[in-house]
Amino acid sequence: MIKEVNSLLTEYGLKWTLNRSLYSAKLKMMSAIPATENIFEKYVKVKRTDLFEFDIPTIQDFLEGLPEEKKAELVLVADKAINGIVTGFSSIELDYGNPINWHYNPLTRAESKKNVKWYELPDFDQELGDIKVIWEASRLTHFFYFVRAYLITGDPKYYVAFSNQLNDWLENNPYPYGANFKCGQECTLRMINTLIAYSVFQKCGLTSKSDGENVTKLVEVCYKKVLSNFFYAHKCIKNNHTFSEICGLIAGAWCCEDTAAVIKAYKLLDEEIINQFEPDGGFTQFSFNYHRFTLQIIECVYKMSEKTQIYINEKERIKNSVHLLYQVQNDDGDVPNYGSNDGALIFPLTSCGYRDFRPVLNTVYALIEGKRLYKSGDYDEELLWFGDNRELPLEKLERKTLAFNDSGFFSYRHDGGFLMTCLQDYKSRPAHMDQLHLDLWHKGVNILCDSGTYSYASELGKELSSTRGHNTVKVSGIEQMNKKGAFLVTDWTERKGISIQADSFKGTLVSKNGYKHTRIIEKNKLGYSITDEVIGNGEHCEFYFHTPCEVKIVSTGWELYFNGQLICSIQSEGYIDIKKSYRSLYYLRKEEINCVSVRVPLKEKKSNVKFNIIFN
Repeated sequence: MIKEVNSLLTEYGLKWTLNRSLYSAKLKMMSAIPATENIFEKYVKVKRTDLFEFDIPTIQDFLEGLPEEKKAELVLVADKAINGIVTGFSSIELDYGNPINWHYNPLTRAESKKNVKWYELPDFDQELGDIKVIWEASRLTHFFYFVRAYLITGDPKYYVAFSNQLNDWLENNPYPYGANFKCGQECTLRMINTLIAYSVFQKCGLTSKSDGENVTKLVEVCYKKVLSNFFYAHKCIKNNHTFSEICGLIAGAWCCEDTAAVIKAYKLLDEEIINQFEPDGGFTQFSFNYHRFTLQIIECVYKMSEKTQIYINEKERIKNSVHLLYQVQNDDGDVPNYGSNDGALIFPLTSCGYRDFRPVLNTVYALIEGKRLYKSGDYDEELLWFGDNRELPLEKLERKTLAFNDSGFFSYRHDGGFLMTCLQDYKSRPAHMDQLHLDLWHKGVNILCDSGTYSYASELGKELSSTRGHNTVKVSGIEQMNKKGAFLVTDWTERKGISIQADSFKGTLVSKNGYKHTRIIEKNKLGYSITDEVIGNGEHCEFYFHTPCEVKIVSTGWELYFNGQLICSIQSEGYIDIKKSYRSLYYLRKEEINCVSVRVPLKEKKSNVKFNIIFN
């Protein structure tokens, strides 16, 4: 206990520890004395809701020009959502019933208490299951599918579904009761999604007076939640939640005609960009999906600036963040499955797949630089919603070997793919035990991959985020760092001895759990050579290589096959074993993959191992 408190104070800081304690005390006080809730509540009066305007004819023309199969898929998602079957986490169908039960978890078939105030409900309830499953329907992301399906088909049933579900949500979610008011980020996204959908249906001449009243009411209760509890996102969480709730502050304050609050929120946003984005563009939440999440928040704020006439000043770090993701991107738009990944594509205004990062990177880059990153394609739809509809010149940005030293990402390009490793110098809370993880792509295949996340509230999720879930080394069963609960990581590793050359990388992680790992990566004409030195107590160390490929052990090491074709060989020493493992590319979805483990003894507390990766 003393060690844990010391870690909190030294790593998270005295201010964070104090603020987190104050917030816990606030919740306990409100639960014990409900009247004290009024101390923290803010008065909110919405006076307007026309925050968004879109070029509907241009967007409609684009949607009508999509391939027939993509239009059919989009309409099918909308039709299912009419009947309460919502596509959750960008990947799985969740049946909430018709009418939707907004407090129901379709996976556990359990229902959250809707007559209990939000602060009296636990974040994690084993019987109820992952609370994010309940939140998914109430995020109202499926309203985007109603809007887009209407623009394709002209069928008013999609507007009717929007109107009915909005009214039903308000009737079954009185503020401040139920799980759907636990999170200010959820309230922000619900507010933004509703405002956008309403603006489109209103411009199409479909909305009624009661719709306007319902939108006003929803903005009031959601803004009240964000405004009254922003302290937690700002002072305690300090990640993508902070950005989304600042977005909620801007939207809510503008709707309330509170100009001073709008200006203050923009100032906060600029400060958070400096706080959470490194100069080279890395996002300090250590997650590519949450990096994209935050970029979508940024593009939404850009769109709101058309009405607020106030603008983001800190653009350079955002531009660099786009550049970073572009440099670790496969040609199909995918990126390594790095860090926590909850399946969020908060504004699904694209017919591209969830793992395709081109829509958001193209949009944000165009907003900042006035140029597109990619030639015209289906990913342009997001740009039409949030950006400028003019014809934009193409930026000729080459993908090449680059080091993002501030952020701890090191990418090496070869003919046919790239290798990425990460070694962070932690200044904010880590997420996964992925220091010195190798992510290798060749011929469009992520042949050495990150295991992903699966769920924050599951045993598999804990395993995938652990040291064993990454392509690195584990010393005698010791984790890189220690973890308490789903998110609190202590005893952060230290980074030492970074050396970067055109074709090589060297870096050392020092674990406070008693070992040191130095990894040297050298690019050569055949592929890569990886040299690992491990120093620590214990009898052995075990190296992991997760792959979606078929594996065949040979005398020199092992070979990887994809679709029956040899894609690369890896030469190594040590005891080689093939184990079944899992990868989660989407939240709450898993697929069986192979994990090659190489066990070597620690002789006199030290081991040196070399792996040669040879491409076919």
